Amino acid sequence: MNPACWKSAALMALKRIGDPGPLRDFSRVSGGSIGRAFRLVTDRNAYFFKGHEEAPSGFFAAEAQGLRRLGEAAKTVRVPHVFQWDGPDKGGTGWILMEWIASDPRGPSFRGSAEKLGRGLAEIHRTTAEAFGLEEDNFIGILPQPNGWYPSWTDFYRERRLLPQIRLASEQGLLPERRSRLLHRLCERLEQWLERPGLRPSLLHGDLWNGNALTDSGGTPCLIDPAVYFGDREVDLAFSEMFGGFPDPFYDAYNEAFPLPPEFSDRKPLYQLYYLLVHLNLFGEAYGAAVDRIAERYAG
Repeated sequence: MNPACWKSAALMALKRIGDPGPLRDFSRVSGGSIGRAFRLVTDRNAYFFKGHEEAPSGFFAAEAQGLRRLGEAAKTVRVPHVFQWDGPDKGGTGWILMEWIASDPRGPSFRGSAEKLGRGLAEIHRTTAEAFGLEEDNFIGILPQPNGWYPSWTDFYRERRLLPQIRLASEQGLLPERRSRLLHRLCERLEQWLERPGLRPSLLHGDLWNGNALTDSGGTPCLIDPAVYFGDREVDLAFSEMFGGFPDPFYDAYNEAFPLPPEFSDRKPLYQLYYLLVHLNLFGEAYGAAVDRIAERYAG
């Protein structure tokens, strides 16, 4: 849609929440890697509005529910309040309207914010469930992320994380014979690395990289764009180290608040594999070599 159509959708969203406008500002902003993103300002408030013309069914509803879950668990980390969304119910054009967070341009890179984010993530991870997964499916990026409840973490990670991405890669012609053989062998052997006594299902952000964290103008870290479920907390830490990672104070503060076991380094590549498969399916063979290295390490 052109900007005028998005402006009409934004005005409709404002009416739904009882803000009659008028719009004092409607400007395109970054933050819409999936779809378009805008800053809205009325006499009452400032808002962040994000939309997509070809959103899968329930796409923005899933984002709203994920933010709600994070917000209920977070104590020292800020999660934007969602005012309204349009699912969409059957796929197509959808949107989400949330509070505008004036951000510090340094993001979570300076020491004070990084430490707060590490401690805040530990707090979120202390929110637990009786099983692994989630009652509803959601999304990782634009790709479907199936959930459901599983008593076994290994079974959940194999059946609801790795195998759906492996099947999608095969459908897209991104799974040559050796890659396929090694990945399926790795899935068969997962229990020897992942299953362990005392593992509790922690609430995960699910898509925790430095692009999904920011710092508001008061120095409070904020988390956005989640793909939540209950799983091994090491998943969030493993993905956080990819694509630039967070500053050392983030990891130091997390480990002080909720120490990671020493075997984390042995499992980390297995958890990064899920995100590499997602990127393989989204962006192509540029991520194939990284997938192959992990598959070879554990199943070669």
